[in-house]
Amino acid sequence: MSQHMSPELFDAITSGKPEKLWGAPAIAKALGVSVDTVREWARDPEVPIYRPKGYFALRSELERWVKTKPE
Repeated sequence: MSQHMSPELFDAITSGKPEKLWGAPAIAKALGVSVDTVREWARDPEVPIYRPKGYFALRSELERWVKTKPE
């Protein structure tokens, strides 16, 4: 199950928040999606979610990705 988010919703959720997101739950909360969706997206090399040991993302990279990804 894939969830979609508009760039406007992403901006509303992420304004004034920390840049570094550690762990799938933090990334999911920042994006307003489920942890399962974060894990699914992390398997796609185009999505800026990294798995060095766990999950890690930079909010600014996620913002760029959300604004440019196809619906």
